[in-house]
Amino acid sequence: MKLETLPPSLPTAARGKRWRAPLIGLVVLALAGGGWTVMQSGAKPAAAKDAGKAPKQEIYELAGGDIAAVEARALALKLPLSGSLMPLSQATVKSKVSGQIEATTAQEGTAVAAGQVLLRLDTAELRARLTQQQAALDEAQAKLSLANKNETNNQALLKQNYISQNAYDSTHNSVELARAGVKAASAQVELARIALADGVIRAPLGGIVSKRHVQAGEKVAPDMAVYTIVDLSELVLEAQVPAAEIPRVKIGQQVQFKVDGFQGRDFVGTVARVNPTTEAGSRAMLVYIAVPNADGALRGGMFAKGSITTARSAVMPLLPLQALREEKGRQVVYKVEQGKVVAQPVKLGLRNDDEGYAEVLDGLAPGANVIVAKLDGVKPGSQVKLPAAAAPAKDKAAMLARKD
Repeated sequence: MKLETLPPSLPTAARGKRWRAPLIGLVVLALAGGGWTVMQSGAKPAAAKDAGKAPKQEIYELAGGDIAAVEARALALKLPLSGSLMPLSQATVKSKVSGQIEATTAQEGTAVAAGQVLLRLDTAELRARLTQQQAALDEAQAKLSLANKNETNNQALLKQNYISQNAYDSTHNSVELARAGVKAASAQVELARIALADGVIRAPLGGIVSKRHVQAGEKVAPDMAVYTIVDLSELVLEAQVPAAEIPRVKIGQQVQFKVDGFQGRDFVGTVARVNPTTEAGSRAMLVYIAVPNADGALRGGMFAKGSITTARSAVMPLLPLQALREEKGRQVVYKVEQGKVVAQPVKLGLRNDDEGYAEVLDGLAPGANVIVAKLDGVKPGSQVKLPAAAAPAKDKAAMLARKD
């Protein structure tokens, strides 16, 4: 019988090593899986917490041209006009008698006073005429004296019945004719004296000589122009205004205008009169504006361009029309308040489209910042940052304090 030899059994320590290594691997895998599960369970609440947070709101930084501050002042409505300046008082001096000019005493541009001698005529003929008329008056007075004596004598004869009533009436009639002759001769003497006085031509008003029409040695005739004088102390601006705008024009309204050559100076006047009819060939009416000219800077014929102030408000907050918006049938502005845009309804009064401002009756106070630019994305509720120039006064003071 054959005996087989069995393999020797492994020692106990060797068997323990064979099952312990897989067990350790399982434990490691279990621990790793548990850690991953714990990590996943902890990440889910954090993600859920981040998902619940609102996104950070964007802040718009405004430029200086995007906003404007509401200011308080008076607002005026104006009507543009233009026209020529004319002297209020001017005169063309004419000769009343004929004669040869002996001398002229004033030249163009010379200032003259009322009553000042401008021109003298040769008055020899006028003096002779006065002498002639005086002689005629003396003759008429002598005839009247003789007629009075005859009337007295005939009256005595009539009482004694030496003459008839008809003879006396004839004598009385002669007295009346003689009296009329004296009156006529007296009038002729007065006319001759006036003509002699008219041989010296005087200025009818104070002003400046604008034209001398004659020279010494010339012969003038009655009603012939010799001088033109203008008074520049007050001028009249004659301006055409469309008939449709005339209801806005009232007597006493203030007018401001400029004149070529005086670009740095504003002149003023007041509406004095309005012509009741339109100018021929146009639908405009002449408005006459009184312009004081105490310093004599203005001259007749100068062209002026300006405007009439037809209405003026009290001192009120003024809103730039660029800031005005229409929302849901109402007028609003975007006001910046504590760094946020607010849609503020406003009630407007007087409006000047030329200046681009409107009077605020309700809704805004002076100093409020409003957005005048149309900015995409900026709407009520948006956060904005004002430029440093538009910061409130108290904020500026705080900034300066921090810098110090």
